[in-house]
Amino acid sequence: MSKFALTVTCKSTKGIVAAISAFLVEHDCRITDSSQFDDSETGNFFMRVSFSPEVEDAISAEAMMDDFKVVAEKFDMTYEIFPENSRMKVILMVSRFGHCLNDLLYRWRIGALHVDIVAVISNHMDYQKVVVNHDIPFHCIPVTKQNKPEAEARIMDVVRDTGAELIVLARYMQILSDEMCQKMSGRIINIHHSFLPSFKGANPYKQAFQRGVKMIGATSHYVTADLDEGPIIEQDIVRVTHAQSPSDYVSLGRDVEAQVLARAIHAHIHHRVFMNGNKTVVFPASPGSYASERMG
Repeated sequence: MSKFALTVTCKSTKGIVAAISAFLVEHDCRITDSSQFDDSETGNFFMRVSFSPEVEDAISAEAMMDDFKVVAEKFDMTYEIFPENSRMKVILMVSRFGHCLNDLLYRWRIGALHVDIVAVISNHMDYQKVVVNHDIPFHCIPVTKQNKPEAEARIMDVVRDTGAELIVLARYMQILSDEMCQKMSGRIINIHHSFLPSFKGANPYKQAFQRGVKMIGATSHYVTADLDEGPIIEQDIVRVTHAQSPSDYVSLGRDVEAQVLARAIHAHIHHRVFMNGNKTVVFPASPGSYASERMG
C-alpha cells in the first residue's frame, strides 16, 4: 500500500488538526502515524502526518499537494507532501577520519539508510578505494587558503550535476564559506564532539582527559555561517571514568559520533526535522521505521 507524509509549519491557531484530518478523510486516506507540537514561546505549530489512501494508486503526491492548497492558504501554512518510500540524494564529504564515512556506507549498503549516495567528496585521497569499491563516484577536491573559492565552486558543481538534496559532513575538516552555507541553508549536516566551546582546536579528547571529564558526547547540527552553532538535530553521550585513557576517549567518541550522525540523517531524510528559529523540532521515528527500511 502506498504511504505518504504531510509536513506542516504555521502559526498556531485552533482548527488546524481538524482541517488536516477532514482533508485526508475527504481523499479516502487513513492516518497511520501523527506527531504535532505547539510552541507556546514562538507561537509556531508543527505537524507531520503519515497516511495511506484506501485505494492503491488513487492519487499522487503532486495531486495531493495541489488539492491541499485550499487548507494551506487558510492557515498560511508551509507544507510538503511526499511518498514515504522516496530516496533523498545525498553527498558525503570527508577528510582523514573515516569512522563516520565507513559507518554510513555500511548502513547504506544493508538498507538501513534509505538514501541514494550520489557522490563522496574529499580534500584527500585516503578513501578513494573504499568509495569506488561501493560503486559511488569519488571527487578529490583539495582545499587551500588560496583556492578555497574555486574548490567550493567545484563542490557546488557536483551538487548541481548530481541533483543532491543534502550534504553530510562526515568529519570533513574544512570550514565552509558563508556563501556556501547560505546557498545550502538547511541542507548541510555536520557532526562533531560535544566539548565545544570548552575544548577547541587539536586533540579535544586529550584536553578532556586532562580535565577529568565524566561524559563524552557528540552533536549533529545544520551548518550555518556561525561555526558549529547551527540548529541542533541530534546529540548523545557515553560515560567515561578515571581509569580510561585518552585513546579510550577517542574510540568511544568515534562510536558516538557515528551513531548520532546516522540518527540525524535519518530524521532529516524522513522530514521529521522542523526549523524553529535557532532550534529544531524533531519528531520521533514511528515504530518499525528502521526495520522497514532494512526490508525495503
